[in-house]
Amino acid sequence: MTERIRTRLTPAARRDQILDVAARVIVQEGLQAATMERLARAAQVSKALVYTYFATRDVLLGALLQREQAELGDRGMAAALRAETFPDLIAQTTRHYLEHVRDRGPLIAALLADPSTAALMEAESRINRDQTIRYLVRATRRAYGLPLAQAIAAVDMLMGATGRAGSRVADGELKIDDAVDLCVQIALGGLERLAAQASARA
Repeated sequence: MTERIRTRLTPAARRDQILDVAARVIVQEGLQAATMERLARAAQVSKALVYTYFATRDVLLGALLQREQAELGDRGMAAALRAETFPDLIAQTTRHYLEHVRDRGPLIAALLADPSTAALMEAESRINRDQTIRYLVRATRRAYGLPLAQAIAAVDMLMGATGRAGSRVADGELKIDDAVDLCVQIALGGLERLAAQASARA
C-alpha cells in the first residue's frame, strides 16, 4: 500500500487553497453545501485546520468575496493602465469587467445571496465603486473637459449601463464582444454630445 505524501503549504498558500475549494464547492453544489466540514473534506485537511484560518463560516465567505472583489479591482486597474486613449480605456475596463462577470459571476451571485456576507462587504464595495468613479471622472474630464458634476453623473450612469450589460452577458443574451462594442458606443456617443453642448454654451 502506497503511503500518500501530504504537501506542506505555507500559511498563505493553505489559506488560498481553502478559498479555492470553497469557490469550487459553492459553484458546483450551492452555497448551502459550503459547511466547514464539507470544505475540510474537499481540501483534505482537518476541520480544525480550516478553523485555524477562518474563525467562522461567515468569515470564510467574506474572505472569499473580498478576494474576488480585490482581483476584479486589481485587474481592472491593470487594464486601465494599459490603455493609451480614452476609447481604449473604456473598452479595456469594460471587457475586463464583463469577462469577470462571465467567469466568476455564479460564485459572486451565490455569495451576495447570503445576507451576512453581503452586509459584510457592502461598505468595501461602496469604497471600491467610489474609487473607480473618481478614476473614470478624472479621465473623462481630461478627454472632454466636462464640468465636475456633469462628469460624475455621466460616469455613474455609464457604470450602471455596464452593469446591465454584465447581467445580459451572464444570462447568455449578449456576447462579450457585442457588449463591449455597445458599451463603448453608448459611452463615447453620450460624452461627445455632452462635450458639444458644453462647448456651445461656453
